[in-house]
Amino acid sequence: MNKAKRQEIFERLREHNPNPETELEYNSTFELLIAVILSAQATDVGVNKATRKLFPVANTPEAIYELGEEGLKEYIKTIGLFNSKAKNVISCCKDLVEKHDSVVPDNRKELEALAGVGRKTANVVLNTAFRQPAMAVDTHIFRVSNRTKIAPGKNVRQVEEKLLKFVPKEFLLDAHHWLILHGRYTCLARKPRCGSCIIEDLCEFKDKTSD
Repeated sequence: MNKAKRQEIFERLREHNPNPETELEYNSTFELLIAVILSAQATDVGVNKATRKLFPVANTPEAIYELGEEGLKEYIKTIGLFNSKAKNVISCCKDLVEKHDSVVPDNRKELEALAGVGRKTANVVLNTAFRQPAMAVDTHIFRVSNRTKIAPGKNVRQVEEKLLKFVPKEFLLDAHHWLILHGRYTCLARKPRCGSCIIEDLCEFKDKTSD
C-alpha cells in the first residue's frame, strides 16, 4: 500500500470520527490502567459492567489493595480469568503505592514492570492517558492492518512497528482507536461489512463482501 492511500484512509476515518476514544469507562489514569488489565481476553462491555460496581467503592491503588484478592474477586468474577487478574491487580496496586507514590508512571519501562502490565497494556495507557504515539495491537488491529494491507505483519510486534512507521504522523495519536473501532464494528473477523465500509475502495483485501 502506498503513502497516498494510507493518507486518504486515515483522513476518512478522522472525518467519520474526529475524536475517537476507548470504549472502556474510566475517570483517572489509574482507573484506565486497571480497566485495561481487566480487559485482556474480555470485552470492554464486560469490563465496564464490573468496574461500574468496583470504582465507586475503590478507585485508588490503596483502596483496591485494601480489598485484597478475595474482596476484589467479588467485583470482577464476571470477567474471564478473574482469579489471575485479581492477583495481578493487587500486586500492581502494591507496587504503585510502594514504588510510585500511588501515581501511574508515564513511561514504558516502569509501566511494564507492574504486575499484569504487558506491552499492549502499556501502549494503551501511554497513548490514551499520556497521549504518546504508541500502538496497542490487539486482535482487531492485527486483522485490519493485515486485511487492508495498511501494515501487514506476521505477528503483533511486526504490525505495531509497521503502523508506527507507516501511519502519517498527524494521525498517530488516534490511529489506535480508529483501527480498533473499525475492526470491532465494520471489518469483522468472520464476515467483514465491506459494503458498509468507508474505506472499501482503498482497502486491498481481495475477498470483499457485498455487505
